[in-house]
Amino acid sequence: MDNPAKVAIRRRITEVFNDADRGERPVLRRADALFAPDSVAWRVNGDVVTMMIGGVSGLLLQMLHPAVLAGVWDHSDFRADMHGRLRRTAKFIAITTYDHAGAGLAAIDKVNRIHAKLRGTLPDGTPYRVSDPALLAWVHVTETISFLDAWIRYAEPTMSMAAQDAYFDELARIGEALNADPLPRTRAAAEALIQSYRPQLRADARTHEVAALVLRQTVGSATVDGAAGVIMQAGMDLLPDWARAMHAPHPSALPRPLIRAGARQTARLIRWAFDGSPNRTVWPADVTAFPTR
Repeated sequence: MDNPAKVAIRRRITEVFNDADRGERPVLRRADALFAPDSVAWRVNGDVVTMMIGGVSGLLLQMLHPAVLAGVWDHSDFRADMHGRLRRTAKFIAITTYDHAGAGLAAIDKVNRIHAKLRGTLPDGTPYRVSDPALLAWVHVTETISFLDAWIRYAEPTMSMAAQDAYFDELARIGEALNADPLPRTRAAAEALIQSYRPQLRADARTHEVAALVLRQTVGSATVDGAAGVIMQAGMDLLPDWARAMHAPHPSALPRPLIRAGARQTARLIRWAFDGSPNRTVWPADVTAFPTR
């Protein structure tokens, strides 16, 4: 008989990442996915805590671009459903990484169709298109490097540069399908691309409002919300120093050592819960090969 505590944690994680009212279920890992089972994408994208931390950090980094922020501000219900936005991003990553290739391509096509309809004007009068390849490149590179950096910090601190480069090369397949351009295929190229965007980045009252909503996310369970608070702070902590400074002042109840210790403990707990699970082949999956420190 499975450990009741493990079952309870797995059930709660499933509820957080799947909208039962819409009939959503965990994504099964399939050998006919867009990425092979031995890919670096499979290795990195299956750990729930590092993907949550990376997702939060990526979103905080993305919104420093005025046009990305405007897209969220003008075309989403982020005030009422930030949790839904984060959940949909997680589901997209799960489907494009682990579900069969047809489902992954269909998910990408759906995003492209949505992006094609969205445009607007920045507060200074500059027009923007969500489908702008350069804008999509910023979203892609910031998301990819954030997922990877969270994995390195909280799961595989000795990850080789060759494996890191392979991750960017593999994820470029998704970026290309989403019409992002330019697309970095190595860590060095990704870091250089991010630096090239820095003159365009800004932080204003709208940036701080959206960031505060992200960092205050709750899901209605005291236990899960406590872990979520640590994860949100770990996402801010993962940002480059210059990006974290742009977001300041921001709420932080814990000093950095406690944030990182809490995130590591949360990662261990969830990995323990999925260890030996009959659902071990679903996302989020257990990651036990690499110890946290």
